[in-house]
Amino acid sequence: MVAVIIIPLMISVTVGIIGYLTYRLVLFDYLCVRSVNTTLRKYDIKKTQFQIIKEYYENKGEMVSEKVISQLAKQYRQKEPEQFLAMYDSIRNKSEK
Repeated sequence: MVAVIIIPLMISVTVGIIGYLTYRLVLFDYLCVRSVNTTLRKYDIKKTQFQIIKEYYENKGEMVSEKVISQLAKQYRQKEPEQFLAMYDSIRNKSEK
């Protein structure tokens, strides 16, 4: 009798966890990438997220590895997407001087 309740409950929990992880690890990042790329196109910025971060840190005088840049890109696009515009403005202002 208890198995009738526990088995469907375990199946539902497993499906729910798998669905959440799929959303969080795959779909959420895809939507963030698309959103940032749309914003960059809207402002007619031809550089990629990776290029913006790389140039920004080079202008600051910091050498950052490609792996770290990829991690920063993911962090920025998921938590602080407006940073790409701020970094681009900083790069543009530095090149104009």
